[in-house]
Amino acid sequence: MKPEERCLEKLTTLEVSDLIAGGARRIIVPCGAVEQHGPHMALSMDARHAEALAGRVAMALGQTLIAPTIRVGCSPHHLDFSGTVSLAPETFAAICRDYCVSLARHGFNRILFFSGHIGNFPHLEAALPMLNEAVAGRAQVVAFHDPDAWLDGWRRAVARAGGDPERVGGHADLAETSIMLEIDPSAVRMPLAAAGRLGPIAKRDLDVIWRDGFASVSPNGILGDARGATPSIGQACLDEIANLLTSFFRQGDRAGVGA
Repeated sequence: MKPEERCLEKLTTLEVSDLIAGGARRIIVPCGAVEQHGPHMALSMDARHAEALAGRVAMALGQTLIAPTIRVGCSPHHLDFSGTVSLAPETFAAICRDYCVSLARHGFNRILFFSGHIGNFPHLEAALPMLNEAVAGRAQVVAFHDPDAWLDGWRRAVARAGGDPERVGGHADLAETSIMLEIDPSAVRMPLAAAGRLGPIAKRDLDVIWRDGFASVSPNGILGDARGATPSIGQACLDEIANLLTSFFRQGDRAGVGA
């Protein structure tokens, strides 16, 4: 099956029922965000990124379908930038719970969450006990929520593809811009690509971002440097993170755990 043939919303109810009966009882729930990505990139970046990764991971895992993307995430720290839409953490968690309850009812017994928006990671981690409780006895819920592994993966991929890993800062940077150039170059305005806040982000910087907003640390909305982005770097980043997620979910399958 091609990635688009695994998308729940593109299938008929009979097709879904037949696939579940045939053993496709694992389903991925991609999460994203609609938030600023610097002056050069469309707000859809994180949702589009999550969808691209979901197709790769589903293909690698096999017998896996893809739920509709939760497109809007938790982005209150980006609200100073025009166009950003944000959910409250409790709203995001409630949407995730309702997805789980619906999917478990139909017979999916492994529900796999990940996010193209790193800002959703702590909220997925916090929601996991509640999500598993909501489907106890019917399904297990697993969520990837390790930002360090994700960013390290990007830096390895960028270096392997001939880019400068020092330009990877985590938001609207060389990695994300390259990913969008690979997915949909019409969503990138490369003449506006620029450097933003450079260097490592310490915990105190993150505390300032959560308290005062992203613009207080990076006025142009970029962590890292978007310049030098290419589709080939984007392809390397997608492959690296798809492998990271696939390995994580396979380990969960072997361990039979829900967290």
